[in-house]
Amino acid sequence: MKKVMFVCKRNSCRSQMAEGFAKTLGKNKIEVTSSGLEASRVHPTAIKVMEEIGINITDQTSDPLSEFDADNYDAVISLCGCGVNLPQQWVSREIFEDWQLDDPDGQPLETFHRVRDEIKSKVEELIKKLDK
Repeated sequence: MKKVMFVCKRNSCRSQMAEGFAKTLGKNKIEVTSSGLEASRVHPTAIKVMEEIGINITDQTSDPLSEFDADNYDAVISLCGCGVNLPQQWVSREIFEDWQLDDPDGQPLETFHRVRDEIKSKVEELIKKLDK
């Protein structure tokens, strides 16, 4: 089973939503973790917009990337353009992608919905790629 790390600046919104989608859509296909360049909290609005579509991310935690070992992952996905700030061992995994999605934190609810939906379609594409 392929292991995926979603990473963002604070592991609060985008990477948490990606983790929720990947755990749900990739169940029994991939293992998923998310982290941040720094840890913070799972954003309440991210929890809310995921609940709206039946995905519960309340048990997810915000963890720093430094707590993980790159060698344990096949794919690393940056969601915020932070790939340039990642240590080389993370960028050189079998699959590395930098999705550069807008940060919904502090933005209107519509932004959370748009970013959530963008993440869903990108996660679906990633699962197909990893499932080959």
